[in-house]
Amino acid sequence: MSAINITKLDNLSADFDQQLHHLVTWDEADDRDINHRVLDIITDVRQNGDQAVINYTNRFDQTNFSHAGELELSQETLKAAWEQLPADQAQALKTAAERIRAYAEQQKMASWQYTEADGTVLGQKVTPLDSAGLYVPGGKAAYPSSVLMNAIPAKVAGVGQLVMVVPTPKGETNQLVLAAAYLAGVDRAFAIGGAQAVAALAYGTETIPAVAKIVGPGNIYVATAKKLVFGQVGIDMIAGPSEILIICDGKTNPDWIAMDLFSQAEHDENAQSILISDNADFLAAVENSINTLLPTMERADIIRTSLSSRGALIKVNNLDEAAEVANRIAPEHLELSVENPEALSEQIRHAGAIFLGRYTAEALGDYCAGPNHVLPTSGTARFSSPLGVYDFQKRTSLINCSQAGASALGKTASVLARGESLTAHARSAEYRIKD
Repeated sequence: MSAINITKLDNLSADFDQQLHHLVTWDEADDRDINHRVLDIITDVRQNGDQAVINYTNRFDQTNFSHAGELELSQETLKAAWEQLPADQAQALKTAAERIRAYAEQQKMASWQYTEADGTVLGQKVTPLDSAGLYVPGGKAAYPSSVLMNAIPAKVAGVGQLVMVVPTPKGETNQLVLAAAYLAGVDRAFAIGGAQAVAALAYGTETIPAVAKIVGPGNIYVATAKKLVFGQVGIDMIAGPSEILIICDGKTNPDWIAMDLFSQAEHDENAQSILISDNADFLAAVENSINTLLPTMERADIIRTSLSSRGALIKVNNLDEAAEVANRIAPEHLELSVENPEALSEQIRHAGAIFLGRYTAEALGDYCAGPNHVLPTSGTARFSSPLGVYDFQKRTSLINCSQAGASALGKTASVLARGESLTAHARSAEYRIKD
């Protein structure tokens, strides 16, 4: 097997900025054809409900549903999947679920209020969403870990009804996914996927309830559908390909680092794995480990394509420069495989999740460390955050004016309202002013 031709950059190069920008830019073309097709599907589901969902599901997933009642996966089905799991898988799911729940419990926002001197009370009321929809990929890309990561924070937040949709190509279900749904407390589950599932969750059908927010990963059709229904419902994010950025001081086993790079590259050909180091010999050692270990990987072809097309080894002068480059990339996953990761982490402003130290493999975060693995990609960590309990809670402002407070505030509001030529606003406030 030939060696991987992986990109090598040096931040001392005159064109480094341009090369880095080219490397990390993920510009998935806005395919008008896909947009039109997805919009047609959404319109059809809105107009024809269950029948449209059945038609698209039979067409795209090669199923044979004849009526809407067949679309729902019963609680008994989910429970049976859980009860029939091998003991080691059941224990692994349970351990992961417990850790995810314990972390999520720390994220819950609470209502608060304070009273001003004149008796006016101001505050914020925090309430859970009434409902949420969880999209779970099916077929080859079936991830029970994503069920736990999306469902458990919703349940911890107190979401009233959690509805899962998961495609079942050719009628095949993934028992781990169904078991995870049971363990996480999914209330209803439907064997549907694609844009039609997103449309059904957004607008509702005779059988499938409309929800307030849709979360979970999916292919380009699912992502496009989420974009198009946003506003009717909330969405978590539009996720791009998976990413890992590793900063290493050259003292970690190069095989470990190579495998950490593989852990994201194996997701798909567009995933991105980047290593930054101030040690040129170490970069060469990791490249050697990559080529040595690649033939042992089951998904070697995917890893090869990913590393060849979007991977990189970047040389910097020191770890301060490595942190600066990391902030420019704003990666989904950032491993700080260095002697003093806590100190280096102080310099990191933009990352979805930071994995500190040589023993903290990113893969632990994917499954069972506790923090959510639904993270911002494609540089969006510059302005967004991991999925969490707060994504399933709403904040409502509370204002309770005392008579004295209404009088004092009314004078201020009156001046500002008249300055905006909104006389009714002004007079409304003025009625409460004490003479």
